[in-house]
Amino acid sequence: MLHYALVFLILAIVAGFLGFGVVSGTAANIAWILCVVFIVLFLIGLVTGRRPPVT
Repeated sequence: MLHYALVFLILAIVAGFLGFGVVSGTAANIAWILCVVFIVLFLIGLVTGRRPPVT
């Protein structure tokens, strides 16, 4: 998911450089949403974690 966030961020930068404002804004918003989702899932994974089996 972080990979896709970086891809959309690069797409937003390139589109902004070329003057495509709508595409740039949309790609930046998608990158922001994916980054937030990644951080939330990462924190949930850290909190729950893998626990050793109870014997």
